[in-house]
Order: sequence, then structure tokens, then C-alpha cells
Amino acid sequence: MVDDKELLQNPLTLTDGAVEQLRRLMEEKGVPEGHSLRVGVKGGGCAGFSYILGFDLPKENDGHFEINGIPVIMDKAHAIYLVGIEIDFVQGLNNRGFTFNNPNAKESCGCGTSFSA
Repeated sequence: MVDDKELLQNPLTLTDGAVEQLRRLMEEKGVPEGHSLRVGVKGGGCAGFSYILGFDLPKENDGHFEINGIPVIMDKAHAIYLVGIEIDFVQGLNNRGFTFNNPNAKESCGCGTSFSA
């Protein structure tokens, strides 16, 4: 069980597969110095919220942390929707891409990229 203090320091988990894929993307895309992995949410999608995952410069209201050498940023206001989330990367016959296992989601859509809270 993860305690509250640990969640505040590392509010999300990246699996080994996600870390490997993110490092590959950072190298292939030439992510500029100072950019971090932004994890967030935005209104929309078939279930109410969609996930944000991309590289960005930190903003004033961002929380900053590091997971396996990858700098991560998250708007502090998004934490209510994302604390405890696990991000994975899958390569299967039917699916290939990042997946989100969100304990805060009441419902998820079939595509797995949007949820309701």
C-alpha cells in the first residue's frame, strides 16, 4: 500500500515498458533540454475527460517530480483526477500505445483514453 506522503512525492507510476518507450521517444524526437513529460487531463472524450501525455516546458502551477530519470510535470489542479494512476505501454496484436490505469476513474471508455470521475 502506498502512503499519502509517497503519493505526494510520486503521484503516478510509469511501468518499465512506459519508461523504455518514453526514453526512446525523447531520443527520436529530440526533446529539447528543460522539457518534461506532462501528464494531465482535459475536458472531452466520450467519457468526460481525456488524458494529456506529451513533452512540455514547466508552468507556474506545475508539480515536478522524477520517475526513473524521466522528469515529469503535472498541473497541481489535475492531481485530484490522477493521483495513483499507472501509465503503461503495451505492444499487442490489437493494441499498441500508452494505457492508463486510473483508480480515480468511475468509468472509462472502450478506447481507454477518456474517463469520468
